[in-house]
Amino acid sequence: MKIATRAGAIASAAVLTFALAACSPSNEETDTTDSPAPSGSESEAPAELSGSLVGAGASSQESAMEAWRAGFQSSNPDVTVSYDPVGSGGGRTQFTEGATSFAGSDALMDAEEYAGAVEACDGDMGAIHLPLYISPIAVIFNLEGIDSLNMDADTIAGVFSGEITTWDDAAIADQNPEVELPSSTITIVHRADESGTTENFQDYLVKASSNWVADETSGDWQGATGESGPGTSAVVQIVQENAGTIGYVDASRAGELGTVALKVGEEYVPFSAEAAAAVVDASPLAEGANGENDLAYELDRTTTASGAYPLVLVSYTIVCQQYDDEAERALVTEFVKYVASAEGQEKAASAAGSSPISGDLSTRVTEILDGIAAG
Repeated sequence: MKIATRAGAIASAAVLTFALAACSPSNEETDTTDSPAPSGSESEAPAELSGSLVGAGASSQESAMEAWRAGFQSSNPDVTVSYDPVGSGGGRTQFTEGATSFAGSDALMDAEEYAGAVEACDGDMGAIHLPLYISPIAVIFNLEGIDSLNMDADTIAGVFSGEITTWDDAAIADQNPEVELPSSTITIVHRADESGTTENFQDYLVKASSNWVADETSGDWQGATGESGPGTSAVVQIVQENAGTIGYVDASRAGELGTVALKVGEEYVPFSAEAAAAVVDASPLAEGANGENDLAYELDRTTTASGAYPLVLVSYTIVCQQYDDEAERALVTEFVKYVASAEGQEKAASAAGSSPISGDLSTRVTEILDGIAAG
C-alpha cells in the first residue's frame, strides 16, 4: 500500500469499536455479464473473519448500511464494521487519502480522484465503482393538507432557481387543478455540503429541464440561496419544522412529508423502488470508467418510458482492485459480497425502501470481488 494512513486507520479500528454515526451517466446499453474479473492473484476468504473494517461516505446509504452492518456482523461476530455517513465527497476524499478501506458515493469519482485512488490502493489498478444501492430522490415539501403535487422538470427547476416564488404560481397550479394551493412564499432547502444527492438532483435538472441555472452538474449547490444544512437529516429536519419549504432527499427519508410526482412523457410518476429500477435498467455504463470491472452508470434522465422515475441515484461502493494484505482484502470482499447478495439487498429494501439490484448484477459484482487481489 502506498499511503500509510489506511493502515493506521485499520489498526486503530481493531482496538476501538465504532458505532454508525447519524449523520451521481452513452447511448447503448452495455452487457457486463460475461466480463472477466481483474487480473491478479485470487485468494479464498478465511473460514472465520475477524478484525475491523472502516468505510465512510454517502449519507443516503445510512439506513441501508445499518442493516448491512447488523446482518454481516451477526454472521461474523468477530468483525466490526464502521461507516461514517459524512457525505459522498467526504467519503471519496477519505478513501483516496488512504484513511478507509471503502467509500460510499452517490456520484462517480472524477479524473483527479481516480488518480488519487491509484496512489491509495496497492498496485496500479486503482479503484472501481460497484452499484449496490439504488434509490429514487424525492422532492419533499411541507404544505398543510397537501400530500402530493405534480410538477414537470421545468417547474422544479424554476422553483429551485428562485424564478417561481409562491405556491400558487400558475406553473404549479396549472398542473394541479384540483389542489387548493396557498399564496405563501416558497422556501427552498438544499444541502450545505458537497453531496452526491445534490449532484444527482442537479444532473436531472441540467438534462431534463430547459431552464436550470447551470449547464454542468455539480455536487455543490448551484441554485438559489435558501435554507441549507449538512447531510440528509438536516434537510429533512428543516422541511419538517418549517411550513412552505421544499427540498430534495433520498426517498427513504421522505417520511410523511409531501412529495412531488414527476412528469415523464404524458404521465406523472410518483417515486417508487420499481420506478427507479426501471431507469437504471435502461441506462448504459459511463464512458471513461476504469476498465470493464468499473460498473459506473450514465443515467438516462430524459426517458419517456412509462412508469420510469428519472430522478434517481445509484449509490456506489468504491473499492480498491488490490489491497496490501490478505486480511483487509478478505474483510472488504466478504462484506461487499454480503451487501450485493439477495439477503443484503432485501435488508436494504426493508430498512431504506431501496430497489434491489438484479440477480445478474449481483453475480457480476461477486465475480469482480473474487478477482480482487492482495499484494
